[in-house]
Amino acid sequence: MERNLMKGNEALAEAAIRAGCKCFFGYPITPQTELSAYMAKRMAKAGGVFLQAESEVAAINMVLGAASAGVRAMTSSSSPGISLKSEGISYIAASDLPCVIINVQRGGPGLGGIQPSQADYLQATKGLGHGDFQVLVYAPSSVQEMINLLTKAFDMADEFRMPAMILADGLLGQMMEPVEFPEAKTHQIPKPWATNGTGMKRKHNIINSLYLTPEELEKTVLDRYKRYEVLENEHTEAETYLTEDAEILVAAYGATARVAKSAVIKAREAGVKAGLIRPITLWPFPKKEIVKASENAKHILVTEMNMGQMVDDVKLAVECRVPVSFFGRTGGMVPKPSEILDKILELGGAE
Repeated sequence: MERNLMKGNEALAEAAIRAGCKCFFGYPITPQTELSAYMAKRMAKAGGVFLQAESEVAAINMVLGAASAGVRAMTSSSSPGISLKSEGISYIAASDLPCVIINVQRGGPGLGGIQPSQADYLQATKGLGHGDFQVLVYAPSSVQEMINLLTKAFDMADEFRMPAMILADGLLGQMMEPVEFPEAKTHQIPKPWATNGTGMKRKHNIINSLYLTPEELEKTVLDRYKRYEVLENEHTEAETYLTEDAEILVAAYGATARVAKSAVIKAREAGVKAGLIRPITLWPFPKKEIVKASENAKHILVTEMNMGQMVDDVKLAVECRVPVSFFGRTGGMVPKPSEILDKILELGGAE
């Protein structure tokens, strides 16, 4: 299979086209603008539609319309833009529609800065819009994994009729790595619920998020959460590294996990039994994988490019059986391997 050297943002765009994305609606914002620019050049040639909307709010509502018609639709943005899309994401989830949302995170809050960040973890996993709903959240740690997870995000979104998010960051979006692309998808699951014309063969489909009786709305939400339960039981993912005998377990995701892995290797060289668990699904959170990886752990160190947004999820996963500490950088700062190593050695009692 041919390998290409590509920037992360452009690789995401090409992967989306090969996954069968037919409609892309977006609005430029650093550090994900290359994704939109690539789509502008490629989508029409690939038989799809690219439209730069007048705002992030308009873009997400265009996704709602396209998804209603049963086509694979996607939008991308960076942190402030995702906040603007949150109401539309809630409507999409409430309408049981599949779509893919890319967040190439930058420092915040507010306009913040344009450097890499992971400060949207809580937003993505716990508060991406009003009401009772979740979105699938995948956290890649390489350009190749962004490609692989994007295809999976579309498939899972279709299967469970819900939005899926690729939670990347400015580091992954801007870096270049050699990648391989899968064959283009030509078949997708049927969508008998879509508003794509009846051909006089069925009743009219209606896409709706408004329920005027509380009983009907409650039933709809409860049915949706049954699908979420299947995801939590059967579709969590995490990667482990040297966890079998790890006494200091480092938990990190995305680009930070790459840095943390280097620190774990150095800690082993210094005689500290360190290991790494890298959550790939941030929602559903890989609780059972963290429990297994921490069987021999005396301490868990969570490291992120934020102020510790994943810490509580790790504590809940291990039911506070193992002490949990945090080290991170924020505001667009990327932690150094030496900084994480110092914390590992401190927790491991190394001099």
